[in-house]
Amino acid sequence: MIVGLTGGIGSGKTTVANFFAEFNNVAIYIADLEAKKLMSTSLEIKEKLINEFGVNSFLNDELNRQYISEIVFKDKTKLSKLNAIVHPAVKRHFKEFVDNNSNKKYIIYENAILFESKSNEICNYIITVTSNLKDRIKRVIDRDSSSKKQVLERVKNQWSDDKKKLQSNYLILNNDLSVTKLQVINIHNILTQKVR
Repeated sequence: MIVGLTGGIGSGKTTVANFFAEFNNVAIYIADLEAKKLMSTSLEIKEKLINEFGVNSFLNDELNRQYISEIVFKDKTKLSKLNAIVHPAVKRHFKEFVDNNSNKKYIIYENAILFESKSNEICNYIITVTSNLKDRIKRVIDRDSSSKKQVLERVKNQWSDDKKKLQSNYLILNNDLSVTKLQVINIHNILTQKVR
């Protein structure tokens, strides 16, 4: 069983994924993390990124995330091109991950753009993490040293929480960590019953 986990930037998806990771019968796949690894290790992806975004896409053989982010978050066409290069490789990689974790009760597939990339289509259930915008902006600024303007540009490129909620099976409101953890335990108990 595949459970999609999504939410807007700074909503606390990774925190929620880490709470799910505490259960030993659950496997966690963080799409963004795996995509970054693939962009740095796959020669095919590297070549395509350089062709599309130029030689500055890599610095000292490392992905230049800042450079690519500045391009794609200001230009939806470029963002689509980036996704078209990276998403097929992530999908193949995830399929292998599912095969290698068939002994687990379920797999959490964490992806910020779950709906936008149509990855929701591979999920049996979907959890959306929400948080108030002020907290989300502060978290991203603290985490990435981004400006408020940069964070809001990225928010604008993602589906709204309201749109995500309509297509989700479960919602986690992440404003207080102890309450968030209780919501995770509750959802885990429900999902574990569904697998039987």
